Amino acid sequence: MRTRLSICAKKKRYLTEEDALVAALRADFPLRPYHCDRCQKFHLTSRTKGKRIPRPAD
Repeated sequence: MRTRLSICAKKKRYLTEEDALVAALRADFPLRPYHCDRCQKFHLTSRTKGKRIPRPAD
């Protein structure tokens, strides 16, 4: 599914997936990074259905 331009413009952009993952792990609820086909950067989403949620390293 393609990201709508209006959604992309509202979300924070991360240059790398690692930066987005660090921000996702700091959140109080499950988030995951994804690569945006509009801006070619990474955003966070709360949609996790059917997706693997990264776990923090022990």
